[in-house]
Amino acid sequence: AATTAAPPIKAALPDLQAQLPADVQATVLTDRTEGIRASVADVQFELVLAVLLVVLVIFLFLGSPRATLIAAISVPLSLIGAFAVMWALGFSINNLTLMALTIASGFVVDDAIVVIENIARHIEDGMKPFDAALRGASEIGFTIISLTASLIAVLIPLLFMGDVVGRLFREFAISLAATIVLSAVVALTVVPMLAARWLRPHHDETRLAVVDKAMTAFDRLAHHYGVALDWVIGRPRATLGVFAFSLLVAGALFWVIPKNLFPVQDTGQLRATVVASSDVSFQQMARLQQQVATELLKSPAVASLSSAVGVDGQNSTLNQGRMIVNLKPIETRGGLAEVTADISGLAAHVAGVHVYLQPVQDLTIDTETGLTPYRFSLQGADADQVNLWAQKLADKLRNDPALSGVNTASLGQGRAVFIDVNRDAAARLGMSALTVDNALYDAFGQRIISTIYTQSSQSRVILSATPGMLADPSALSRFYIPLGSGTQVPLGTVATIRTGWVPLELSRQNQFPSASIGFDLAPGVSLGQAVSSIEKTENEIGLPISVSTDFSGAASAFRSALSNELVLVLAAILVVYIVLGVLYESFIHPITILSTLPSAGVGALIVLALSSYGLGVIGIIGIVLLIGIVKKNAIMMIDFALSARAAGETSAEMAIFQASIVR
Repeated sequence: AATTAAPPIKAALPDLQAQLPADVQATVLTDRTEGIRASVADVQFELVLAVLLVVLVIFLFLGSPRATLIAAISVPLSLIGAFAVMWALGFSINNLTLMALTIASGFVVDDAIVVIENIARHIEDGMKPFDAALRGASEIGFTIISLTASLIAVLIPLLFMGDVVGRLFREFAISLAATIVLSAVVALTVVPMLAARWLRPHHDETRLAVVDKAMTAFDRLAHHYGVALDWVIGRPRATLGVFAFSLLVAGALFWVIPKNLFPVQDTGQLRATVVASSDVSFQQMARLQQQVATELLKSPAVASLSSAVGVDGQNSTLNQGRMIVNLKPIETRGGLAEVTADISGLAAHVAGVHVYLQPVQDLTIDTETGLTPYRFSLQGADADQVNLWAQKLADKLRNDPALSGVNTASLGQGRAVFIDVNRDAAARLGMSALTVDNALYDAFGQRIISTIYTQSSQSRVILSATPGMLADPSALSRFYIPLGSGTQVPLGTVATIRTGWVPLELSRQNQFPSASIGFDLAPGVSLGQAVSSIEKTENEIGLPISVSTDFSGAASAFRSALSNELVLVLAAILVVYIVLGVLYESFIHPITILSTLPSAGVGALIVLALSSYGLGVIGIIGIVLLIGIVKKNAIMMIDFALSARAAGETSAEMAIFQASIVR
């Protein structure tokens, strides 16, 4: 559906409301599509803005409206072709494919610019547009093929990323690769054809004053660049020293920069988990949950919330309740950290519960939800030993300044009622254990005994004991068991009733007893630092060899996805080297092209280090794409220099100097 049209479900609500009783109102409580629609609208705006900015830069550099129009036409052609490929492969328009198209807009127009610039240069030298288009396209054809092949090679490691993260970014890599290939086809076919018919020499076109000023400034910049380039070429040892230094700095920054998985999104929703004491009753838990909901709704940032209590697919124990807190639009409230702190303060007013908050994310890889975003598990053959060491580790981690919200909710125990049937006494009364079991199930199992049907609805009749029977376990001794003769006897005459403690949850991992420890990150701490801190604490307490440990959920994905991050980057560089070596039939030229990477990597890593995001999956993908972007400049220079040498330029220094100035 379009972003301005009402979703079909919302459009159907009035008809649904008309079929409901007058005192029942149907309203939208949570709408996750709002964030999706906002993302699509934002990417559409960013895509249009990127194209407009690129067109503006082309216009200022080339000074020709005709050349600008040719480059602008190449962008929608390539993107439309990419949509066709995505449709054929069964992909959808989502955050990842849209991100690929936004990034591709720069790659798409880059090929067209290279071809247009080369053709325009020949036209300025006096050639006719048709001849200039043929010669310019033939000269630049191998360069475009080299650029495209090396860019596809850069994306190959992304296709082989493992686990869930790799499957998530498969559509991203394929969509981006398809757009890059189509942009090369457009640049080598449509762009030369249009240039042969539309391009004219600059002196035949009327240029704006701002364009003249811009081109004068660019000419002055090119002159200064030539002077600086001549100085650098004349000092090869110093230049190589700077290269070696940048390589060391890039490696050091890559090692020390904080590591994360994904940046935290503000989707306008929070997931709240309310935890009470392990022996809480359902009625008391419902009252506590209602008190928490009342407090949270006092926050000016909260628009609405939904609440659920009881054991279900998400709540494994009775002492936990869950809420989805819907926040007001970000324009009318503070940031996510500020809102979370405010809501946590309100929840603290309710005694007897702990409230854990975590933002709902569009991109998540957890198969289960916990009290905190990250989990660490212990498993072994002996459940008591696992629980003992898990408690020791959790106590130690609570004092770790790198962690917050350390919890062991799955390790708690609750009170249980045990009914020991005296089979001999029951047999004398003609009663079996099955009779006792059926009677108890009738009273407490919520057995459906009938269904009342009406014209528009149906109502189930549930058999249940009176509320007084649920207030105190001692009341069970007065619970009556029916006999075959029609008489009834108290349960206490044939059974002993006692209370005890049992685990609220029996967890297993790989068929072994396990215990889970949840944790969150302290302010300013990265996930990589937290993982390292937990591993250090694990070694300090001396876990026995019979107890094994592992991270689960997002923390496990972080270790599997980013533990080989350096291998992924090196694999991208190696693949590019092999492809360039095949294209240029040389061992040296690919090294020359890739020598531009360390300096670019230093800049990227410095920006990531100064930001609050650190180096995560998105950052790794950005660095891999940076490899493709940076080496494009080197390929164009090397390719031109090789052509100059083949044309008779004997000096390598002069050939690369001319290539750098022209390109």
